[in-house]
Amino acid sequence: MKRIYLVILLMVSLTATLSAQVDSLDANFAVSDTQDVKVTLFDTDDLLEISLKFDIKTYKRYKSDTLYLPAVLTYHLSETDSVVKNLKVRARGNIRRTAICDFPPMMLNFKVTDSVDSEFSGINKLKIVPYCKSGFEQYILKEYLAYKLFNVVTDHSLKVRLFRITYLNTEKEKKPLTQYGFAIEPVEVFERRTSTVEVERKMTQREIRQDMLDRVAVFNYMIGNTDWSVPIHHNVILLQERENPRPNDNLIVAYDFDYSGLVNANYAVPFTDLPIEHVRQRLYMAVCRSEDRFIEILNEFAEKKDEFYSVVSSYPYLPEKTKVGIIRYLDEFFNGIDKRNSLAKRLRNDCLWFESQSNLRVK
Repeated sequence: MKRIYLVILLMVSLTATLSAQVDSLDANFAVSDTQDVKVTLFDTDDLLEISLKFDIKTYKRYKSDTLYLPAVLTYHLSETDSVVKNLKVRARGNIRRTAICDFPPMMLNFKVTDSVDSEFSGINKLKIVPYCKSGFEQYILKEYLAYKLFNVVTDHSLKVRLFRITYLNTEKEKKPLTQYGFAIEPVEVFERRTSTVEVERKMTQREIRQDMLDRVAVFNYMIGNTDWSVPIHHNVILLQERENPRPNDNLIVAYDFDYSGLVNANYAVPFTDLPIEHVRQRLYMAVCRSEDRFIEILNEFAEKKDEFYSVVSSYPYLPEKTKVGIIRYLDEFFNGIDKRNSLAKRLRNDCLWFESQSNLRVK
């Protein structure tokens, strides 16, 4: 699995380029004239019940990130009133699509203007994280929770919306399958919301604005996530201010948290070269700061502790036992923020290791 992980990691940039080329082939499924439409899908945490009808057998067989399949999305406004949208769907992702999931992550592509005046107004392409395979639904619910925790840290984070999706197969009569999944705010919607623009070029951590990099790095440490990298744009989006871009002052957004210790998926393993044996172990994966700066950023997280815990405890879609386990895992992080500055010292030790690695060097 670790060898597969490395190969796929190196192919991320190429895959993204190829997918972008494919997505541009069908102009009928481009919502270029709806970019000024207000997006409301992520304005609420209410569960959205939808159904998706398409050729599920072909989707699961090929897991193709280039083959679009026609699909019908339906959701109900009331017991007697429903909305039906014709769209296209394809598989997306890397490790989950190629090596893990029976039912890989999805990309929904809406028709021109078809998302206007609906729950999906202003959205062109929408990433969906579905159930992956039988027995994995709890991982999806915990990953959604990780996104909500990151929303507490900063407004420069992707919004998510929880769905309960009923899957209907067009090619073979089978009992419908209903599972949780969630939608991720499209990057172009995030850009409009935050007046930013994505940066495609390679860069190092030194070119990221200090406060934003520190928040991402400490958050990933808090949830036990080492599955991210700035130089290869892995599970991070790099941006700059749209109106006033400045060198070495770029912005960063983290996403894709299924390999974190908080989710603790049974397929998740640390990258081979990391000095940890399992994903529940934490490792700080960023450049060094002074001890005073580490204390400052850790205190920022400590001030949000009650809000983090409230997000977990009020989350209605996980069993109480699971939520208690998540809070205990977060306790391990917050208990290190003490008068002895023990956690700041651990971050300092980790960052020295991180900077010493030639294959991870960021200077």
